[in-house]
Amino acid sequence: MKKRRTSSGVKKLASVPPDRYDHEYFLSVCEGYEEFVATEGRELSRRLRSAFAVAGIGPGMRVLDVGCGRGEVLRHCTRAGAEAHGIDYAPAAVALSREVLAAGEAAGVYQADAKRLPFADGTFDRILLFDIVEHLYPWELDQALQEARRVLKPGGRLVVHTAPNAWYDRYAYPIVRLVRVLMGQGAAYPRDPRAMIPANVDVHVNEQSALSLWRVLRRNGFRARVWLDTPPQHRREGILFRLARYVLFHWPPFRWFFEREVFAVAEVR
Repeated sequence: MKKRRTSSGVKKLASVPPDRYDHEYFLSVCEGYEEFVATEGRELSRRLRSAFAVAGIGPGMRVLDVGCGRGEVLRHCTRAGAEAHGIDYAPAAVALSREVLAAGEAAGVYQADAKRLPFADGTFDRILLFDIVEHLYPWELDQALQEARRVLKPGGRLVVHTAPNAWYDRYAYPIVRLVRVLMGQGAAYPRDPRAMIPANVDVHVNEQSALSLWRVLRRNGFRARVWLDTPPQHRREGILFRLARYVLFHWPPFRWFFEREVFAVAEVR
């Protein structure tokens, strides 16, 4: 793992190279690719749809999508009447976003770094960080949040979605894997949960729990409401499994470890 030294002499892990995020990544691995490929960006995945819904985007707002990926979220922002801008540091993402957006549907798509946003202070009513937090090392996330705070208007909101819940991978997944191994399904559950999607092994570098996300937002000057959710599990299972799943995903403290996704809505303190 490459490291670099800052002016203060502290060694920091180098950013994930942008070429790791190529067209294949966005069209065959990155969350929501199935819906994107099937509808050419007209429809959002359940996860992105949920994140977009809590953003409360409306006519006349100025919105920044940080890590805009394929551009489908930008498309929905403009259709909600907002002036939408997107940035991504991966050339493939910038190209895809520009392809999916018809002329005039977005105010701009730019190749830029989340740690150095090319906008003036107090520009945006909403800033979206959908499925980007887990790709930023802690030092990068701090800088990105400080930049988001800088360009957010007074009273504006930062909306975050990230997955997986770090507590799931760390504490719940070993239990899930053990049960699946005993059921003869161990081949689908590798020892490293990131390896379930091999492309994520090298690019998921900073998964969050609800608690850690709340802390990092607070540390960077935000007050936040943070919560957990999980995709619907459309599985045919016996009554014991259905009962166990209900308890694990609905009752504290179990749900803190078994829910898969982390959401936050934050404002500047």
